[in-house]
Amino acid sequence: MIVAEAVGAALARLGADTVFGVVGSGNFHVTNALVAHGARFVAARHEGGAATMADAHARLTGGLGVVSVHQGPGLTNALTGVTEAAKSRTPLLVLAGEVAASAVRSNFRIDQAALAAAVGAVPERVHSPQSALADVARACRTALTQRRTVLLGLPLDVQAAEYTGPDTTDRSLAYGAPVPLLPPPPPHAVGRLADLLAGAGRPVFLAGRGARLARAGEPLRALAERCGALLATSAVARGLFRGDPFDLDVSGGFATPAAAGLIRGADLIVGWGCSLNMWTLRHGALVGEGAAVAQVDLDAAALGAHHPLDLGVAGDAAETARAVLAELTARGHAAAGYRSPELAARLARESRWRDHPPEDDPADGRIDPRVLSIALDEMLPRERTVAVDSGNFMGYPVMYLDVPDADGLVFTQAFQSVGLGLATAVGAALARPDRLTVAALGDGGALMSAVELETAVRLGPLLGAGLLVVVYDDEAYGAEVHHFGPGGHALDTVTFPPVDIAAVGRGYGCAAATVRRPEDLSAVADWLAGPRDRPLVVDAKVTRERPAWWLEEAFRGH
Repeated sequence: MIVAEAVGAALARLGADTVFGVVGSGNFHVTNALVAHGARFVAARHEGGAATMADAHARLTGGLGVVSVHQGPGLTNALTGVTEAAKSRTPLLVLAGEVAASAVRSNFRIDQAALAAAVGAVPERVHSPQSALADVARACRTALTQRRTVLLGLPLDVQAAEYTGPDTTDRSLAYGAPVPLLPPPPPHAVGRLADLLAGAGRPVFLAGRGARLARAGEPLRALAERCGALLATSAVARGLFRGDPFDLDVSGGFATPAAAGLIRGADLIVGWGCSLNMWTLRHGALVGEGAAVAQVDLDAAALGAHHPLDLGVAGDAAETARAVLAELTARGHAAAGYRSPELAARLARESRWRDHPPEDDPADGRIDPRVLSIALDEMLPRERTVAVDSGNFMGYPVMYLDVPDADGLVFTQAFQSVGLGLATAVGAALARPDRLTVAALGDGGALMSAVELETAVRLGPLLGAGLLVVVYDDEAYGAEVHHFGPGGHALDTVTFPPVDIAAVGRGYGCAAATVRRPEDLSAVADWLAGPRDRPLVVDAKVTRERPAWWLEEAFRGH
């Protein structure tokens, strides 16, 4: 057995059951070995799409994402998707062929390890035929236990050599045997956080990615009920508190006026696995004068990294919430805090953006993105996964399309790259075929990534409940139009002639429709009632008369 075959077989034994990629000569044998040992290979049309599909798939399954690419250009093509995964702390293994050390003049030679480190991934390598499986296990262990994106270089000469090491790859090598329990939060820190909560009259909890990963929804609900806190999330954790009468939904730039006002009125804000960055706190504007701020995070380096703290607690969000709840219960403390029947009634009326529909129709004969999003929300099944690309439009699907739980929104936006949304949706649909998947894209991102429509059509029944691709088409890079247009700047570089995106979708084999008015959405209803055996592309010609409400806040971060 050559090393490439041994590596593929080992990865399959270590749990790599779904692998995304584009195959070239440098990753041909290892990918075939993965398939031969039971892995499902999903061939994307571009390596960037493959990396993002693997990222989204890992986020929803909770396992290891795997992407396989050719050396050199295969890796550089994948780099934006790899960067997004690294910044989001997705456990992703990037299998990349690598030029042999002796091939110093190869056109494919780049410093792949330096490239990985530059974007926040962990560089690893299969060093020799003897150490190959140990190297593989180490890379998997780093990805899984540290929640890191790892680039595993596979030098071509090592791949082609006969494997001479021991056949000892069982799952314990990568997953740890046994997996160590999370350390409890420090007792003094638990006591101090309990003191802050006991003394607060208007506490608010902000839960982020760390709380979602820790499955902290129920412990945080229980603690919030004990101390009278309102609940909110960062965008990436949207849906964590779905159904709670005191759920404010998303904090930050996407927050409703009601949510922003209540968060700003808090006398204590506690971030749970939430970085409290400029997006979540609106550059600190959501922290009211005199309010105390506390943060709980497994990563001690994250404490206070974005906003000054009155208390930082190094600990798991779920375990810390349970410990603080036990402390307050032992003290006999319970308080209504920020909660009241009147506030619950107000939130039932005002907590969602769709509770504030537009009062006027656009004058340009195109559909308002709010009207579009509200109509889709009413029409689509409740059990859905929403994957959103980046752009001026993005707030509408993020906030107007409801999600059933914390898995309902897949938000590959840590790097804020345009063009990842369609691949995100494909990876998410493969992970959760039981739910309808909605890819919400701008026209810029849709045209960047349209090649993956062929991937979606080819996958067919594997996408389960179907893939709906909604393109918010304003024929522009809308964020730049609305940011620079008021200053009188020329916009020729960011506006484009009309494109028949529905025809593009049909060309790849999708069903398609063009929408200019709410009545045109009957095509979506027809598709929903049908077999959904191929994706539906909706080219929604949205107005560009006004900017998205969150845009001014977003550009303050540039």
